Amino acid sequence: MMLIAGTFPYRDLPLTVGAVSAEGESLVVEGRRLPCIQGTGAMVMAALAVTEYLKLDQPQVVIAGDIGEGKGSRAIYEYLIQNVKAVSPEVLVLHYWLPDMVQTRGLCEAVEKCARRPVMVADAASMYSAKGAGLASYFDIFTPDATEMAFLADPDATHPAYITRHLFDTDITQTPNLVATAYGNKSTAKLLLVKGAVDYVVRDGEILETVDEPDVPALEAIGGTGDAITGLVSAFVYAGLELHEAAIIAAKANRMAGKFAQATPAMKVGQIIDQFPAVFKEYLCQWRGVRYTEGGNDDRG
Repeated sequence: MMLIAGTFPYRDLPLTVGAVSAEGESLVVEGRRLPCIQGTGAMVMAALAVTEYLKLDQPQVVIAGDIGEGKGSRAIYEYLIQNVKAVSPEVLVLHYWLPDMVQTRGLCEAVEKCARRPVMVADAASMYSAKGAGLASYFDIFTPDATEMAFLADPDATHPAYITRHLFDTDITQTPNLVATAYGNKSTAKLLLVKGAVDYVVRDGEILETVDEPDVPALEAIGGTGDAITGLVSAFVYAGLELHEAAIIAAKANRMAGKFAQATPAMKVGQIIDQFPAVFKEYLCQWRGVRYTEGGNDDRG
């Protein structure tokens, strides 16, 4: 099972747990319809694109509404701490929530009690709480953007808004230096997918690959495309790919979807996600070396 946890920006969405499906531009969980906008919604929708294409079990989600007051975030933390051992997911994906270092430590302690430790993926505020709790290196994958990479490299910052100025001003060409600093400080996960004009895939401090083609600058202006990449890499890990391979394919697929959509800054992330099945059909076997049938079975050579 892949379990995705995160908040949505709604005051009145209670803690909701269950399988998620897509209906048009909306996500459906336990009879509730949620729009696929940036954030957790975009991440879940992208993950669904992978699981549906590969005929895998649909993701399970733990979601709640939170507009910054923390109530929904606390409900998600508490549910995971109390239930992760029983649920025992293969992949646990954490996204937007109000950072809480104490609760993050409690969650990692609960994960240790699972019969098999899940692959741990974090993006957005869940990265902030992991770093703040001193547990970044406990995680398997982080998916920061360039600013978040500077945050991970800053030993004193508690949030990307408080990055030391010289790091905040650093351009994308300095990403390798920031990566080295973050690993040296033990403030990042085992594997990084750094999202930006150039995507970096890094394992234990070693840059394994950079992805910069196709170059679709408009993707940078479309809110939610970074969240979609996190959903892709998580789902590809769930499908059985090695972590670094999942990250490389996720970066390539997101860029190619932007090309297929002829992306413009006015587009919504859902229009990019809609292109994923076509991208997978044309390129996935080339990228992976796997021959997929129309029925979704695979023949691994």
